[in-house]
Amino acid sequence: MCGIAGIVDLKGAGMDDSLVRKMTDAIAHRGPDADGFFFALGVGLGHRRLSIIDLSAESNQPFHDESGRYVMVYNGEMYNYAEVKAMLPDYPFRTAGDTEVLLAAYIRWGADCLRHVRGMYAFVIWDRVDRTVFLCRDKLGVKPLYYAFAGEKLLFASEVRSILATGLLPRKIDQQALVEYFSYQSISYPYTVAEGVRQLEAGSWMRIRDGKIERQRYWNLARNPVEFDFGSRDKVQARIRELMLQSIRKRLVSDVPVGAFLSGGIDSSAVVGLMAEAGGTAPNTFNIAFDEAAYDESEYAEIVARKFNTRHTRLLLKPTVFLDELQNALDAMDSPSGDGINTYVVSKAISEKGMRVALSGAGGDELFAGYPFFAQYLNLRRRSWIWTLPAGIRKAMAAALSGGQQEGRRGRMGQLLRQPGPSIVDSYPIFRQILPPALITELTTLAPGGIFSTAVADELRARREPINALPLLSQVSAAEYLGYTQHTLLKDTDQMSMAVSLEVREPFFDQDLVEFMLAVPDALKRSDYPKALLVESLKPLLPPEIVFRKKQGFLFPWNVWLRRELKEFSERHLRQMAARPFVRGERLNQHWQRFLAGDKRVRWSEIWLFVVLDYWLEKNGFA
Repeated sequence: MCGIAGIVDLKGAGMDDSLVRKMTDAIAHRGPDADGFFFALGVGLGHRRLSIIDLSAESNQPFHDESGRYVMVYNGEMYNYAEVKAMLPDYPFRTAGDTEVLLAAYIRWGADCLRHVRGMYAFVIWDRVDRTVFLCRDKLGVKPLYYAFAGEKLLFASEVRSILATGLLPRKIDQQALVEYFSYQSISYPYTVAEGVRQLEAGSWMRIRDGKIERQRYWNLARNPVEFDFGSRDKVQARIRELMLQSIRKRLVSDVPVGAFLSGGIDSSAVVGLMAEAGGTAPNTFNIAFDEAAYDESEYAEIVARKFNTRHTRLLLKPTVFLDELQNALDAMDSPSGDGINTYVVSKAISEKGMRVALSGAGGDELFAGYPFFAQYLNLRRRSWIWTLPAGIRKAMAAALSGGQQEGRRGRMGQLLRQPGPSIVDSYPIFRQILPPALITELTTLAPGGIFSTAVADELRARREPINALPLLSQVSAAEYLGYTQHTLLKDTDQMSMAVSLEVREPFFDQDLVEFMLAVPDALKRSDYPKALLVESLKPLLPPEIVFRKKQGFLFPWNVWLRRELKEFSERHLRQMAARPFVRGERLNQHWQRFLAGDKRVRWSEIWLFVVLDYWLEKNGFA
């Protein structure tokens, strides 16, 4: 796991090498073990290394092939590098790591090498002969890659702050990005807060040669047919177990110790149990514990730790540590987010125990229908008859249910009634909203009229046909991957863990497992208890105390903290935010006052989005 950065002058002109050094300095936290640079006429590549596989200096980057023609900077892990290496018997390998294998695969197959690669990665390759630059991001968007054009210069990096450190782009706010942020608490592809800085799409590559830009999506989440006998439940369960174990084994490859987050829930417990089976040695497990019973889940984590004889560490924290670490977590945000503070605190606690790699159970809910939204969507589809009513009747019903302060089911239903139908493409962008369009219009000038499209909605519409061809529950999984999962969950995991130099690997975000699970019929996923298909596929791995426990999670009293401990902090940033030209300052202040007065229609998350955004803009020098 590393940080990459670079500048390519598309006209081959000279440039200031110090700019690339500024870029890597801005992301030093991503790679504290080594830095490296490559400079040639019009090209500068930089790298910060967190050593995980092949710890020798031979694997430092930028990495050159034997001929010196190709130079690569790479962030991530190629989990199947041993298998791909065996497919390249004629290549004169000189290292034992995955970096050289990835470069050799590109030299051998070009962009087609991505058909063979399994992992989380973002990499850039410079061809010194053809003067071609190739940028690529992994299929599920686990690793980030940002780019921008400043005149004739292409800038790229693992983080937005790295590109901004060059001073080549004005620190100007992208208004459409703010619409995404207020809608979904994070910023969706292709935008970033900084105007002109873009995210490379997950599962895509970009090639630039002779000033011509070529882009291609090389993997499509919903277009991966799976040939399998889904009529046999036993065969499906056996295949799920096989794929889960395979995914765990691949993610245990490391030349440093590997740990695991262990909350005591189904997903993290499944990961730890399979680690014990796959690894041959006792896993290192870590649980965040609290003295306060309302937050503490450590008893369940200890049940799992005892069963699998793990080297277990119970990290006792006070809930207020989240307040103590708040500024550090906000500073770690490369992109503003309404979430992620939990991830920062947990990652820091594990990193301070000497871990550099940790496995996470993130993604289990998305694959095995663990969120309430899965059931809600099925209920919505059972009411499809509503959309056969005359448009005038539906419009009147929607008007009665909608409004700036309407929230929850009533407000969402009002929006849904305006859609052409209840499909996941039309309903998901509404179900996942933090601020509804009417409230964004009320508090900001970003969405006049309260009717607008978001990048998440546009992305789903562009993939309507293949998504609608999936089973209903898999449609929700696909929408989650293209929405919340990619743009909030994975982005927060990356920026918060890498801020403390910790590599997080997510076995549920495995290409082969995801493709298989999207093809599983709904009848096999429906169950009387959470994620039964996963539990039954792994029997007798998980103890019943874990399977049938009440789901808890980190539910800290932010609602109270914003009115007490964080009141002064929030008020300062809300005052500054109210003065910004895109905010209706008086309306925002009224919203804040209603929250302080206990108006239950005003959620703490609505307030927090404005506080976090102002903090980020102030810290990063945006006017």
